[in-house]
Amino acid sequence: MTVAGCPIHYLVWARESPRSSERGLLFVHGGGAHSHWWRYIAPYFTRDFRVAAIDLSGMGDSGWRAHYTSELRAEEIRAVTAAAQLGERPFVIGHSFGGFMTMKVASQYGNTLGGAVIVDSPIRSPEQEARHPLTRPPMGNKRVYETFDTALARFRLMPEQPCDNPFIVEFIGRHSLRRSENGWVWKFDSEAMGSRRFGEPVREYLQAVACRAALIFGEQSALVTRETASYMSSLMGPRAPVVEVPEARHHVMLDQPLAFVAALRMLLDNWMRNESGEGSSP
Repeated sequence: MTVAGCPIHYLVWARESPRSSERGLLFVHGGGAHSHWWRYIAPYFTRDFRVAAIDLSGMGDSGWRAHYTSELRAEEIRAVTAAAQLGERPFVIGHSFGGFMTMKVASQYGNTLGGAVIVDSPIRSPEQEARHPLTRPPMGNKRVYETFDTALARFRLMPEQPCDNPFIVEFIGRHSLRRSENGWVWKFDSEAMGSRRFGEPVREYLQAVACRAALIFGEQSALVTRETASYMSSLMGPRAPVVEVPEARHHVMLDQPLAFVAALRMLLDNWMRNESGEGSSP
């Protein structure tokens, strides 16, 4: 499909028992990542949902733009929820940079969503920023590798971290490369993650979210500490769940995939029960 002149790629998993009235959820990847990051997670949700995962513009198998904005990314997310037939009021789950874009779409179009789940997307208080300024390494993809195996050996998580599930990291790495005229290159536009993203008013996005929201973060995350999570909770309000996943780092769904699935299932089930009047809390 095409959004504002740019081809947008996405993956879809059909519900195990399709219904005439589908309920869906959309996964949104992090910076420089792609839809295949969710391929081992999505099938755990097809019992209850029609599931999709997007490649944001400039990343994965989607096209590249001359200029990237959060407004365009919000339209991409909206367009995919419609094209993938995710039904009325789908849920959107975004990791890291994808979490910021989830905040953006939920602040603009929250009345059309069932809920938004933010996964380890750091919004720090001004005081925390002043005490510990974040260093943000550039994301370049200019290097061309002669062979696929040479390129794959260079694949790293950002920020760098160990992972106890190396087979997942290798799987993601294999889907992070594309062939060029001269060899193999990474599947993202270095301009897609330019400096503009660090000036995004993400605090305002989170405060303005117009649907139910929740935060999932890793206990050992280098980006979302308990202090950060507490600040984000204050922006979301006391009714928004905050879930800390034990022994998980920034890439929560890689480090502790089953714990991540359990946490997300719990959140979605509670929201669905509340809609039908069966829930235990708002």
